[in-house]
Amino acid sequence: MFNKTMLRIFIYLILAIALAAIYVKYLERRNLFFPFREIECTPQAIGLSYEDIYFTTEDGKSINGWFILAKEAKHTILFFHGNAGNISHRLDKIKIFHDLGLNIFIIDYRGYGKSEGTPSEAGLYLDAKAAYSYLTGNLNIIPSSIILYGESLGGAVALELATKATAEAVITEETFSSMRGIAKDIYPFIPSFLISDRFDSISRIGKIDIPKLIIHSKNAEMVPFSNAQKLYNKAKDPKILAVISGSHNDAFIESEKDYTNYIREFIKKLNNAK
Repeated sequence: MFNKTMLRIFIYLILAIALAAIYVKYLERRNLFFPFREIECTPQAIGLSYEDIYFTTEDGKSINGWFILAKEAKHTILFFHGNAGNISHRLDKIKIFHDLGLNIFIIDYRGYGKSEGTPSEAGLYLDAKAAYSYLTGNLNIIPSSIILYGESLGGAVALELATKATAEAVITEETFSSMRGIAKDIYPFIPSFLISDRFDSISRIGKIDIPKLIIHSKNAEMVPFSNAQKLYNKAKDPKILAVISGSHNDAFIESEKDYTNYIREFIKKLNNAK
């Protein structure tokens, strides 16, 4: 009787763990990736000429992006967007970067916009690697003039690429320190070992030697400011923590003057260091 009872309890426990893992995976997918397929507008809507580009990743996925030239640009932004929408929802930020005299290469991850496939952590890293290869190979952009930029989830992608590729600098905006860390803030009842996607920026940023600009809203509601502080504390010099205000998605608009000045001054320092 004792053995049968123990066996039954063991089976129920295994089933409970399996169901919990499935539920966590569902929450993870639902909260991590929000791809939009429709391209609602292009840079032409804000008066900018652009090149519509397709390139292929190591695992055979066709990825779409835009390349926007700025007159006499000395730097090129390789732009990794956040977890929702697609490249057509980043025109405000593209305009800011262009007005600062920067070339921009923005891509849609797999599963977003016109890019093939389904998003995943490993897949996003492959997309970033392929974008960098296209930028330096096909578009002939010098690696030492590339600024890796990522907003929110894209910051994790930019930091991962910065550990493997040559670049001039890296900028993150509203980026979390790790997926397990942010999941713990949102769902404290879920054991962290059940979170499969890590996007572990906190373990990567300390390996990056190039200049870093960490932009974060002091009152961000989705990714608490403490994430930026953790990244800044872990990062090597040279590094700057730029504090703005506003909501997670719109702080760059609500604090546009400060946001733009931080990036402008950061670029001046890059130019002076050459």
